[in-house]
Amino acid sequence: MTDPLVPPEETPPAEGSIAEAHEERADGGPWEHPGIWVWLIAAGAVVIALFFIFRLVSL
Repeated sequence: MTDPLVPPEETPPAEGSIAEAHEERADGGPWEHPGIWVWLIAAGAVVIALFFIFRLVSL
């Protein structure tokens, strides 16, 4: 028995696959660049640490 022909723009079903086709999510967005968030968190930690250091020095 031969396999049924599949049109060129479609992917043939995989043997044993139960997953449906899904669209790729769009590129971009704030979560695509976690390095920016790391720098913001680190900068905030430094600002808070400097606040306590300056407060300790001023005593």
